[in-house]
Amino acid sequence: MPYALRRPLLALLLALATLCTACTAAAREDTPRALDDPAKKEIAMRLISSAENSSLDWKAQYRYIEDIGDGRGYTAGIIGFCTGCGDLLTVVERYVKARPDGNVLKPFLPALRAVRGGESHEGLGTAFTSAWQRAADDDPAFRKAQDEERDRGYFDPAVGTAKADGLGALGQFIYYDAYVMHGSGDTRGLIGFRTMREQALKKAESPAKGGDETTYLNAFLDARVAAMRREPAHSDTSRVDTAQRAFLDAGNLDLEPPLKWKVYGESYRVGGG
Repeated sequence: MPYALRRPLLALLLALATLCTACTAAAREDTPRALDDPAKKEIAMRLISSAENSSLDWKAQYRYIEDIGDGRGYTAGIIGFCTGCGDLLTVVERYVKARPDGNVLKPFLPALRAVRGGESHEGLGTAFTSAWQRAADDDPAFRKAQDEERDRGYFDPAVGTAKADGLGALGQFIYYDAYVMHGSGDTRGLIGFRTMREQALKKAESPAKGGDETTYLNAFLDARVAAMRREPAHSDTSRVDTAQRAFLDAGNLDLEPPLKWKVYGESYRVGGG
């Protein structure tokens, strides 16, 4: 081919390659991100913190600890680990394994094992709550232990199940929040995530089975609200009614900011200036 003809052809090929690259990049940008995307996970943690701690500053909650009177003993940390549920014990065991020497929480392991399954503070009290806060303030290894137990016990299984059900980022968060408050299974006559999901699936097909995502999520939230109303400490359902349901009603299945919501009458916002 003469050189004079090759030049226009080469220019055309380069232009087409640039166009294809731009289209591919645009497609990647338009692909909805799952909740385990770092930016989405940050939003999820802020949403959880607004409901659990009335604050968007979730990282300030590593040191949080109190008895909220729900029969689960002390509630503490970034997602409300409980002495009665046993996940708080798991956090401390994980921390002691990472930091076996000079660990201020290690002496409380026998007491934590003894109170698992109930609401007792025996062997804990102010000495324990002060040690918890000191560890959170002073030791990154303790904060890491909380992060790891959050992911292992709550975030990863909730998001994984939601993906298998064909749910987007909002549905993944809805599952995650239910895991945080209720746990995966039923305990002591209370309804956990597993039963909520079963109840929802009896009323609506999941997207993975060809169902409508909004219809299914409304069925799940109906089951969630009914479960919350069985517990006096969780009878305020605003974390569903004026937060998750608000995003769902707006059609924001990808949980894209800006987000505006209310919990317990307090207003919150993420993104949008």
